[in-house]
Amino acid sequence: MASLSGSSVLIVGATGGLGREIAQLLSEEGALLTLHGRSAERLAELGIFGATVTGDLSDPSTAAQLVSAALAAHGRLDGIINAAGVVAFGPLADVADETIDTLMAVNATAPMRLLRAARPALTESSGGHRDPFFVTLSGIVSERPTANMAAYSASKAALAAFAQAAGREMRRDGIRFLDARPGHTETGLATRPIQGAAPPLPTGYQPADVARRVVDAIISGERDLPSTAFAG
Repeated sequence: MASLSGSSVLIVGATGGLGREIAQLLSEEGALLTLHGRSAERLAELGIFGATVTGDLSDPSTAAQLVSAALAAHGRLDGIINAAGVVAFGPLADVADETIDTLMAVNATAPMRLLRAARPALTESSGGHRDPFFVTLSGIVSERPTANMAAYSASKAALAAFAQAAGREMRRDGIRFLDARPGHTETGLATRPIQGAAPPLPTGYQPADVARRVVDAIISGERDLPSTAFAG
């Protein structure tokens, strides 16, 4: 993919620390954006031109609504970046059932539903030789599951496994998968856990740097960004 200019891209979690940076870069690249968030007010505060859509990712109907919004806004869908996620901390023995359910619903199940809903549009994009893509951000915990983050690690490991397997399935349709696994990034997510409190964490990557690496990988046609791809 030589350029993202004119590509219709759905960014899920566009109001998050990393989603916001990716959205800004894609806007500068000339992409036609559909921006998702949970709050219309926060979407408006982004100041990034594009269609907007709200929705709770734990709701099974949301995936189809996001795809429909992108198609209604731009007539096609050429790429999806799933930058949404939730985190929880604490020993597994203390993690509530509701927390486990939410982690799995948002971090793992929602992207699966999203791909299923978007597959016809992405396949059509491939037929038009527009190199469609689906980007996930499973993070370093999918490579190195972390104590006191067991449920969160499991949800991200499930996402990484989904990306690998679905990526093989979708290759025959001309849909490119890219899973990014950066280390701790200063998105502010750790300050908003759905349960528990974050332990002391080392200074993480800057969101702008991680976003730039992800966008560059999309443009250059990469299919995998392990944690080592963000070092240095």
